[in-house]
Formats: sequence, C-alpha cells, structure tokens
Amino acid sequence: MRDQIDLLATVTVLGVLEQAYFAMQVIYARRKYKISPPETSGHPEFERTFRAQANCSEYFPIFISLLWVAGIFFHQGVTAVCGLLYLYSRLKYFQGYTVAAQGRLGPLYASAWLLWLLVGMALAGLLAHFLWPSSSTWMAALVWPLQLHGAW
Repeated sequence: MRDQIDLLATVTVLGVLEQAYFAMQVIYARRKYKISPPETSGHPEFERTFRAQANCSEYFPIFISLLWVAGIFFHQGVTAVCGLLYLYSRLKYFQGYTVAAQGRLGPLYASAWLLWLLVGMALAGLLAHFLWPSSSTWMAALVWPLQLHGAW
C-alpha cells in the first residue's frame, strides 16, 4: 500500500516544510522591524511578508485535500507532479509578494490554475470510481467523455 501513496506523502511533507519556511520568514521580519505579536501592521515589507504567509496558509488545506483525493482516485504520479508545481508556484508567489505586491500576480495565477487542475482530476477520478468501480479510474475518467459522444 505504501507504494500507492508514497509520492503523495512526499509532496505533503514538502508542503508542510514550505509552510514552516513561510512562518519563519514572518518571525524574521517581526524581529527585523521590531513588530511584536499580535500586531500585524508596521513596515510595508513586514506587512507583505505577513500577508504572503497568511495567504499561502489559507490555501494549504484546499491544496492538501485535493492532492490526496486526486492522487488516490485519479493518478498518483500526475497528481504529485501537479503538487510539486503548485508548491513551486507558491514559493515564487511568496518571494514575489515580499518584494512588491505586483510580484505575486503571475505565481498566483499559476497556483490557481494548478488548483483547478487538481479539482478536475479529483472530480474525474471520483466520477470514474463511482461509475466504473472495477476499472482503472484514471483511464476510465479519460475515456468517459468519449463514451458520451459515442466515439469509444
């Protein structure tokens, strides 16, 4: 069973480490600009760092949920690649946002696109699971639109 979820588990741990890195950057910015908790305003660089970390944290549960559902019901390898790309785009988002608010936009769009891709794979995998429980779910999900149009 472990070989069926090892890639998902690896991406999950990498995501947790990324979240820890973002949180540490907020701690460093607090120290640098002498902003004690619970304050969340002050120097613009601190505010951007704080918001970047908060934004990434807000989307993390959505990402992890989709990662596991898509990985289990669609295809672990494809999902893991999407997960790694998502984590990379979130890192670029964080780095861009801490420099300038406009620096977050490109990576934000990329990460949103990847989340929607994970939603699609999760839905396709679940649909295939319930419609064709004995077949290979990712293949059934790919073939299903063709079956609807009579091409398969």
